[in-house]
Amino acid sequence: MLAFSRRALMPVLAAPSLFPAPLYKQRNILSKDWPAGKVAGALLPRNQWVPLPAASDREAWQSVAAAARTELLDAAAVYQKEPWASLPATVYLDFARNGNRSRYEAIRFARRRKLNTLAVAECIEGKGRFLDSVAEGVWLQCEESSWVLPAHIRVQKAGNGLPDVAEPVVDLFAAECGAQMSWIHYLLAPQLARVSPLLPKRIRHEVHHRILTPCLERDDFGWMGLRGPNHSLNNWTPWINSNWLTCALLLEEDTQRRAAHVAKSLRSVDEYLSDMPDDGGCDEGPGYWGRAGASLFDCLEILQSASAGRMVWWGDPLVREIGRYIVKAHIAGKWMVNFADASAHASPDGSLVWRYGKAIGDRDMMEYGAWAGRDQRGIESQDSPARTLMRLFHNKDMAQTTARAPLPAENWLPDLNVLFARQSAGSDRGFYLAAKGGHNAESHNHNDIGNYIVFHNGEPVLVDVGVETYSAKTFSSQRYEIWTMQSGWHNCPTINGRMQSPGRQHRANNVQFRGGATSEVTMDIAAAYPAEARVESFRRAMRLDRRQEAVVIEDAWKLAASGPIEWNFITPKKPVAASPGVIELPAGAVLRYDASQLDPSVDEHEAGDSRLRNIWGGTMYRVRLAARKPATEGRAAFTISRARA
Repeated sequence: MLAFSRRALMPVLAAPSLFPAPLYKQRNILSKDWPAGKVAGALLPRNQWVPLPAASDREAWQSVAAAARTELLDAAAVYQKEPWASLPATVYLDFARNGNRSRYEAIRFARRRKLNTLAVAECIEGKGRFLDSVAEGVWLQCEESSWVLPAHIRVQKAGNGLPDVAEPVVDLFAAECGAQMSWIHYLLAPQLARVSPLLPKRIRHEVHHRILTPCLERDDFGWMGLRGPNHSLNNWTPWINSNWLTCALLLEEDTQRRAAHVAKSLRSVDEYLSDMPDDGGCDEGPGYWGRAGASLFDCLEILQSASAGRMVWWGDPLVREIGRYIVKAHIAGKWMVNFADASAHASPDGSLVWRYGKAIGDRDMMEYGAWAGRDQRGIESQDSPARTLMRLFHNKDMAQTTARAPLPAENWLPDLNVLFARQSAGSDRGFYLAAKGGHNAESHNHNDIGNYIVFHNGEPVLVDVGVETYSAKTFSSQRYEIWTMQSGWHNCPTINGRMQSPGRQHRANNVQFRGGATSEVTMDIAAAYPAEARVESFRRAMRLDRRQEAVVIEDAWKLAASGPIEWNFITPKKPVAASPGVIELPAGAVLRYDASQLDPSVDEHEAGDSRLRNIWGGTMYRVRLAARKPATEGRAAFTISRARA
């Protein structure tokens, strides 16, 4: 019988710095051919650059697909009847007072989406029906004291709390808002000027004050990476740079300053690429690819356009591999490999994936983009309308591409230490294995060295829970008090009562891969655990055996002192003990183990947070197999295979 419990979480060690400096490889991919002195000559003059049709180009806007037109116009008509939500100071203070970031963000993001929809709808219809509502939204945003989220305002000298209007800082969403306002100015400036000539002028003033001036005059924003290689850059760098470039290219009227913005941004993006592994993997997980690798694409795409094709990097091997990662990480249907803070459900922007694939000449990316974009028409929930606009004007070309999820049989990312493997290429039938090594200072780290994910026939069997809604605790010294961040709630062993610890020194060693009929990765995960665990070696092998149609986990260990060892298996459905040594798991799979050596029990953990509940249904289960006679040396094997008929 399986023993069920609501087991309390084990105590965790205090977290050191979450993101210490990574291994750094100076690249200068973008700036080596375009130093500051050459950039001005490459850029088209602002008044000659037409990245997309402005609202006055009625022929172009009338060509937008009927379904998208209807969707956007109907949504805008509903929005127009609703009052604009207010953003009071007390809601901004939520984060500083109690760590809640969702109340402010819900209001803020709803306002941005509303303005996007109204602006694009006015461009589509071109009759002025939505123009006053657009003007109201623009004015409201200009009146906001800051475009920075409360969770990010702490970098100002005044620290957490209300924003200091005298010190504009640039975070993800200030940059997003700047790009949004720049696109609205590009699309609708003459029309807004008819409402009031001060509206376009106000947009230009606010974007310069809040985004362009601080980005050009400061180099101490951490996301820039411009103060030496001792940094760890993530999605913030390409994401903010894509919006900074948008603001500069669309709104900066001074030719030399415009070029200076671009040259400085190239250096910043180069620092991000210098932090990237050669295999192009995203250690933040595929859910972040949309704002990591895909934002790199946004940067390169707008630079190619603004330079009339002079500035092009699509042939660079790293740029190509960063794009291809999103195809490799797809499991089946809506399911993605969700290591780190990524979500197990992800719907990449099909048009974006397709365009990236077209740019680098990758057919799999193009077909995957067409497949992902089948039901994506008009509205895009991004703060900047750029991706919505690109979707509207590229869907016709994308429709000519075969819609297909490539589902590659095997991919090994040696730098990221991540394996993706399935039973058969092009099919979600049979078993799927994703396994990881790496280190416990990766971006959005979960203390999960040696973790793995198993699917069967496109459905989850053993999973990575993911992450709850972000709060003040998520990115703090208390991060590893959160149950979803602990190795004990991943498919990892707990050794001598100890879970894994955070930090770059806690890593996988001696990692080896072999492919073919069997896809296998082996690694020593001993260093992932603190000294108190007394682990001398812990060799883990994770393999997909295609001949046997099974996933096999094999561990061999040597400890300095014997103590309890438990193996954890995380599943979204209640497991059932079928017989000694056999536990029934979801999706027609079973876990087989040596019942003479291991005692089973099961814990339940509420997963009621909205971000998890929508994926897993509200409860997660952990099978724990505990060694009956702990020894300093030993072996254990576990097989996940089909349940016998």
